[in-house]
Amino acid sequence: MNDFDAPVSRFSDPQRLVPELGDVGAALFKIAGNGAVPRSTVGLVHLRAGQLVGNTYLTVLHTGNLRRAGVPEEKITAVASWRDAPYFTAAERVALELVEAVLSHGAGVSDGLYARAAEHYDATALATLAMVIGQVNFFIPLALIGRPLPGVSPAEQWRTAPAE
Repeated sequence: MNDFDAPVSRFSDPQRLVPELGDVGAALFKIAGNGAVPRSTVGLVHLRAGQLVGNTYLTVLHTGNLRRAGVPEEKITAVASWRDAPYFTAAERVALELVEAVLSHGAGVSDGLYARAAEHYDATALATLAMVIGQVNFFIPLALIGRPLPGVSPAEQWRTAPAE
């Protein structure tokens, strides 16, 4: 069996191991859900981040969230190729471009990209969008290092994880 065939997550329940995780996670979810950025845009950004870091757990999780929110299947499928897909609004496109700029290791957010984002998002929404990207970035190390099982609820997989 290779590393990717592992039947269990590498971590047991991270929140039990590091109890402060619950407070930080709850605060980040509260920020992401403050209404300044549409929930569907938040989900698209989170899905794109999971794709960019190549993590199946995150892509399955955020794909499911988008489906449950009623986002059309074509739009979900096209997130990986959003630049030439006809399914996205200008505001969604700039949000996807922002997450790519943040996760592209050194490219950064140019003044031009920021100006385009400011055309679609007010100051509160831009700060929220930055935190939405920060939220998914906060959980990326748990996904990459802990390798939770795609499609398995946290309650189920942490119960079956190996002992510390």
